[in-house]
Amino acid sequence: MVKNVSPGIMHPVSNPLTYKGVYSSLQNAVEKLRPSKPLYVLYPEVIAGNAARFAEAFPGESLYAVKTNPDEIVLDAVCSGGIQSFDVASIEEIARVRARHPAAEIYFMHPVKAPEDIRTAYFDYGVRNFVLDCKDELFKILRETDLAQDLNLFIRLALPKNNSAMIDFSSKFGAPRAEAVKLLRETRNVASTLSVSFHVGTQTTNAEKYASAVFYVADILREANVKIDAINVGGGFPVLYNKDEPVDSLEDCVAAIKNALKKCGLATIRLLAEPGRILVANGACLVTRVELRKDDTLYINDGIYGGLFDACDWLGLNYPVKAFTSDRAFDGEMKHYRMAGPTCDSLDMMQGPFSLPSDIGIGDWVVFLNTGAYSSVLRSNFNGFGHADVVCVSAE
Repeated sequence: MVKNVSPGIMHPVSNPLTYKGVYSSLQNAVEKLRPSKPLYVLYPEVIAGNAARFAEAFPGESLYAVKTNPDEIVLDAVCSGGIQSFDVASIEEIARVRARHPAAEIYFMHPVKAPEDIRTAYFDYGVRNFVLDCKDELFKILRETDLAQDLNLFIRLALPKNNSAMIDFSSKFGAPRAEAVKLLRETRNVASTLSVSFHVGTQTTNAEKYASAVFYVADILREANVKIDAINVGGGFPVLYNKDEPVDSLEDCVAAIKNALKKCGLATIRLLAEPGRILVANGACLVTRVELRKDDTLYINDGIYGGLFDACDWLGLNYPVKAFTSDRAFDGEMKHYRMAGPTCDSLDMMQGPFSLPSDIGIGDWVVFLNTGAYSSVLRSNFNGFGHADVVCVSAE
């Protein structure tokens, strides 16, 4: 029987990420560290370059979606690339941004916010940009800001279902058409600036979905007969993960948005966007180690409860992979594998298929590329497997 145990002496869960310095290349980091835990390799210069490219291509204000990857190194890289506005969902994200970049413009774009968080954001952090998708949230914002007269309010619209997205973002948030019309009319009277926002869904591979969303917004605006100040086209800009699964380019998406706005008579309206995945996905990779091989299944030391949630069976993101051997040269032949994560949960599987050397085995490393988005931020400590190390590569 265990005696004298109290909550005060229980061991807390430590920070899941430990920084291990800067290396000249991915190979250099693996060879020097021979990692026994999952290892993130960050490429800040790649992220900064992505941010610069997006800021140049998009004809409006770009807000980095902090939820994608809130690492301080990532925030700094995004800023150095020219994007210095941020889409946040919580007070913790606001505090993190303000600590690194005090002058940044912050947009509180979670449609459902705790009353205390609205008040803290407004009075303590100087946030003036808020989103809502129903009348009760509007009342909450007005009440917690003491009926402030300098609010920049966004009405989040629910879009028709998007089958080109990995996850459709209008099933949980967004005002349906009839409610949106009423909200626009009512909010116009209490907002310093009034705008609309939408999100076509994460990893939307078809650029024309942005055009369809713009046409839908224009129809609602005509019905509401309300003048707005801006349109926030959200995120969803896709990343090429697999050459066999092509996606439309950023330039395709921007062209679709601009052409649709022109057709709707909205060519001069102010635009905002919330890029996330497209800025950071290829700005990191995740090094995992093979702990066991059973035929075409590799048991590795990370999985869907760690940094590989998007590769789970029900989302099935097929990350590109490469291998490093611990003690020999691979024979050159390739084979398709599926992956099993380290936890005891049978759901902790990633079907792939992932193409790797046919003689890969225990002690070798599997590197998942393009894991800068929705990876490190989703890590849990389930079964005690949450920890990972992090290094930076200055250029490669």
